[in-house]
Amino acid sequence: MAGKLGILAGGGELPRRIIAACRAADRPFFVLAFKDEADPAILVDAPHAVIRMGAAGEGFRILHEAGVEEIVFAGGVRRPTVASLRPDWRTAKFFARIGYRALGDNGLLSAVIKELEDEGFRVVGADAILGGDLAPRGVFGRIAPDEQANADIAYGVKVARAIGSLDIGQAVVVQQGMVIGVEAIEGTDALLQRCAGLRREGLGGILIKIAKPGQERRADLPTIGVRTVEGALAAGLRGIAVEANATIVIDRRGVAAAADAAGLFVVGLTTGEVQVGRNG
Repeated sequence: MAGKLGILAGGGELPRRIIAACRAADRPFFVLAFKDEADPAILVDAPHAVIRMGAAGEGFRILHEAGVEEIVFAGGVRRPTVASLRPDWRTAKFFARIGYRALGDNGLLSAVIKELEDEGFRVVGADAILGGDLAPRGVFGRIAPDEQANADIAYGVKVARAIGSLDIGQAVVVQQGMVIGVEAIEGTDALLQRCAGLRREGLGGILIKIAKPGQERRADLPTIGVRTVEGALAAGLRGIAVEANATIVIDRRGVAAAADAAGLFVVGLTTGEVQVGRNG
């Protein structure tokens, strides 16, 4: 039987999904939620503690006392400034060693994973807990991308690879061959909100979201859900393309239904693909 799982909970639906998976598998778990990030509703009937981001020493103590053996990252967190972090001695020692300002998100998460492993925990990816929730290749619902959309997707993949190689972000929005927005520290939801005011006349844009080159798969895999579809619709987009087998899809059936209702396509592709057809 798998050991007790420690869920490092940020925002979004992913922590709730992982908690549900643990319960379905009758697996013991403990939630360590980040203050002002995790939804308090997920903690009501779950074993948990809440800490601020800069309290690594307290977090390690709580996880050990709870008997946690494995760790999973679940949900997004807003990267704080050093001043707002108010690091305890353990956190300050960590950042003094790695150089906080020199690392992008992927580099920082890789360093955090090593710190957890040095502390004796095994770190696993959310996909290992959720199993079948990775995006498959092909169209999710009834609507498929057309020729213009495939061209925008192909271009968007190139752009996303470029910003990902610099550890900037995972997503871009392309409309008729033009980059409308790229994801940085704000995250995908905020990117979509920003692009709503930048859209041009004619065929709507496409959200393309892929893993960064060299992505640490145990943390921060690309994630979409029904809220992503809703954000794409509000931004005037006509489709979403994600990397198959490297993107977590929260409630795939709900995503497909929401996309069909909104008149959008959602498609999973390998990043080497240009033309995207139906899943056969």
